[in-house]
Amino acid sequence: MTVSPFDHPLLSALLGDEEAARHFSVEAEIEAMLEFEQALAEAEAENGIITKEDAAAIVVALAKFRPDTALLRAAVAKDGVIVPELVRQIRAAVGEPHGQKVHFGATSQDVIDTGLMLRLKSVVEHLDLLLTETVMRLASLKERFGGRALTGMTRMQKAIPIKVADRVTAWRAPLQRHQERLSEQSRRLLVVQFGGAAGTLEKLDDKGPAVRAALAARLGLGDAPQWHSQRDALADFAGLMSLVTGSLGKVGQDIALMAQGGIDIELSGGGGSSAMPHKQNPVKAEALVALARFNATQLSGMHQALVHEQERSGAAWTLEWLLLPQMVVATAASLRLAAELTGQIESLGH
Repeated sequence: MTVSPFDHPLLSALLGDEEAARHFSVEAEIEAMLEFEQALAEAEAENGIITKEDAAAIVVALAKFRPDTALLRAAVAKDGVIVPELVRQIRAAVGEPHGQKVHFGATSQDVIDTGLMLRLKSVVEHLDLLLTETVMRLASLKERFGGRALTGMTRMQKAIPIKVADRVTAWRAPLQRHQERLSEQSRRLLVVQFGGAAGTLEKLDDKGPAVRAALAARLGLGDAPQWHSQRDALADFAGLMSLVTGSLGKVGQDIALMAQGGIDIELSGGGGSSAMPHKQNPVKAEALVALARFNATQLSGMHQALVHEQERSGAAWTLEWLLLPQMVVATAASLRLAAELTGQIESLGH
């Protein structure tokens, strides 16, 4: 039993997405943090902040480092983040005299936020693939049934005859725009976070920008000034996820309504009922509506998380952790469900 349906052992079969969820696992989070620490050591050695011997010792230690997760868990309860304890363990693994150069000039938020960007880079690739598949499935529907007639409906009342192509175009076009938005947003979103204690990189003197650029290059992220308390790119990304699930929710709602009429659509693989064996419930269509409403609700919380006091907020940051992973998984699940649902349409229109 879990408190989230997205990783529930049963409900996740409908509402979850294993690939998206994988990037929010403890293993993925720690792996991204260790990648940050290695790249930081190499970037600082490259710019003369630490010695090459320091960097080499850190890289060797990280290659075989395995954290004590029980101690990390206890540290989170006290510190609110795992980074202080994680860095302590890495320094112990590196040993003297090089251990103190681990994490030099960085702060916990640098590690956590850059680690998040490394994971979101894979998430964005996954969402883009799912979007492409769903757009292609809808194009196939249009090709197969586009010339057939439908009764156009306005304000839930019969209007005038339309073509299946008209309704499918209304499903497909927003998703194509979302693909463009995802590509455009990614350039702003997927950037390194490196600012040190209060965002000024004070320990690196005038070499801060050069180290940051080298760090970004090693991690395959964009270079950008520190954004500790500037969360607009993440809120923008959350907004896009709500747009995607909202557009898919419209598809689900339309299909559920057509299935209710029992005339304009034939679906295979509907859900059964324990009391009424004759039923073929449009389960996937209903889930699309639910996930759209879920993400729309969570989006307001992500906008609340924009309010960071001064140079760093523990409260707003924690709120972001509660909301963003679930929005990502909900979006991936919606795209998966939409592709599966369109594949179950055996007939559309007449």
